[in-house]
Amino acid sequence: MLQAFNQTRGTILCANLADAGGRSGQAKGLLGRDTIADDEGLLFIRQTLEPFMWMHMFFMRFAIDIVFLDRNDRVVHVCHSLKPWRVSPILFSARKALELAPGAAKRSGTMVGDRIELRSESPLSTAVNA
Repeated sequence: MLQAFNQTRGTILCANLADAGGRSGQAKGLLGRDTIADDEGLLFIRQTLEPFMWMHMFFMRFAIDIVFLDRNDRVVHVCHSLKPWRVSPILFSARKALELAPGAAKRSGTMVGDRIELRSESPLSTAVNA
């Protein structure tokens, strides 16, 4: 499990970020789910031969925030509460996308230009285990 930490703002964007996992996992994403917890999210990584990233909300049952990151993990675009049956813009600069609970980007103050660190575990659990 990963944590998305906004280094620019000093806030946690997502406490429990799971890797969407390859083509089959990325094709499914959050489809079939009724909701997403406020601290939950999915990480999508652009495949090598794909020239751009975009996300669709076809067959989704709820809105989500989508935060797109470039190769340096800087935010290049934020879709706030993207509703079912909508699509995000096509982004050539995006390398990763985080699907998050609606309002997650606003709660953490995340904006275009912010640097997001993807941590393998929270610093709190590291301190407890030391």
